[in-house]
Amino acid sequence: MRSSHLYLAVFFSGLTTLSAELAAARLLENHFGTSNLIYATIIGLILIYLTAGYFLGGKWADRSPCPSTFLKILLWGGFFVGLIPLASRPLLQMSSRAFDAYQMGALLAAFIVVMILFIIPITLLGMASPFAIRLAIEDPASAGKVAGKIYAISTLGSFIGTFLPGLLLIPALGTYRTFLTIGGMLVIITLLLFLQVYGIKKALLYIWMPVLLVILGILGVRGFDKPTPGLVYETESSYNYIQVVEQNGYRYLRLNEGQGIHSMYHPSELLYAGPWEQVLVAPYLNTPFVEPDSIRSMAIVGLAAGTTARQAVQAYPGIQIDGFELDPKIVEVGQRFFDMQQPGLSVYTQDGRWGLSHSPRKYQIISLDAYRPPYIPWHLTTQEFFQIVREHLTEDGVMVMNVGHVPGDTALIESLCTTLSTVFPSVYVMDLPQTFNSLIYASVQPTTLANLETNWIALLQNRNTSPLILYPMQVMIENIRPATTNGVVFTDDHAPVEWITNEMIIRFFFEGGMEVLQ
Repeated sequence: MRSSHLYLAVFFSGLTTLSAELAAARLLENHFGTSNLIYATIIGLILIYLTAGYFLGGKWADRSPCPSTFLKILLWGGFFVGLIPLASRPLLQMSSRAFDAYQMGALLAAFIVVMILFIIPITLLGMASPFAIRLAIEDPASAGKVAGKIYAISTLGSFIGTFLPGLLLIPALGTYRTFLTIGGMLVIITLLLFLQVYGIKKALLYIWMPVLLVILGILGVRGFDKPTPGLVYETESSYNYIQVVEQNGYRYLRLNEGQGIHSMYHPSELLYAGPWEQVLVAPYLNTPFVEPDSIRSMAIVGLAAGTTARQAVQAYPGIQIDGFELDPKIVEVGQRFFDMQQPGLSVYTQDGRWGLSHSPRKYQIISLDAYRPPYIPWHLTTQEFFQIVREHLTEDGVMVMNVGHVPGDTALIESLCTTLSTVFPSVYVMDLPQTFNSLIYASVQPTTLANLETNWIALLQNRNTSPLILYPMQVMIENIRPATTNGVVFTDDHAPVEWITNEMIIRFFFEGGMEVLQ
């Protein structure tokens, strides 16, 4: 077996390994969420499996340094990579039902079993590099050079594999077919090497492998990935697994594990008693009286499918809205299923911080609602970012931030309020009843809660005031309070948002919080 054959084999082995690792993260985050704890577990276990492969591959190569053994290891490794999603799909569908019902025992069991499915293919792929080194060494004096070249080529393949799933395969084919594609690619390359080294007879013994993977790609992944009641549409993007669910005439946008509702739609109803309409009343913290007709500009960081934008256009006719949404696929879903076609809405598919910092406009309201549950992106929580927000608010502008919380744990909210208080003179918190949402308000001008009641009375006397203003005003008055500022100040250099959120989740779980939800 020539050196060029070995180099080609380890390149695609490295590519397949990293592609499988990143696809594994996507496979699991669809059902278990985007928690850093999930990512740490995936990466840690994959590294353990690779370690086992390096050790076993080295011993096996010394005992049987045969090219056919090396090629068979790659064949079976690629084949089992292709089988991962189909073998795990029933378990993941069970985990979806467990997540929706908060059956944490079943959820944990499904996660463990799915991770066990990666042992065989990743361990086999880990064997490739030490086995290739053993086959490539002809002169002990050049062992270091040969080992270095093989690891360099394998790492180059891994580099390509880092980008392949997220940027190309998953958006184009979906997670399941991504596994089938990367596994099938390694199988085909290895079969071609088998053909060159051993001839067509031996190669034909394994031709069933790519044929079966192709058949599974065509027939084996039909139907919805997650058996969610009322599911009418699902798709995947480079950033999210996206679901549109319809129940009792209402449509909901759910992402990834599906616990959060990111947008809501009804063809004739606009008042949803959620966090969206609470954004609309932010200006009434200012000195009375604020005329509804004076509200003319808004920016939404985390537009999703446009619920807040749709409500704002109804409450404030003529308002101009800039919506920043990172995921273009969500924008497409919003336009298709959520009537996100409002006049005056300009959509920018870019990161919210970058987009806002480069916007030439100033806004009376800036809504921050960009996060992948349970995490707010850290770069949208820092002192430096909030300074950007303030610079893009008008003199009477108010910022509103939607934050997830669990009962009795205010650490994240307090840190955000502490950080905001270094930039804004007045900061308030409102816990939205019957939800896990808190709204944080921060105003450019010093304001008081007394302004709310004065504005409220004036709005009640105006018969033309929209219910989309009156209802959230009443909720706001009943639940808002001055912020406490005893938390950590987040900066671009130090923003332990994930740490605080992880502690919140773990404490909630072990203190029996899930039982409260059932």
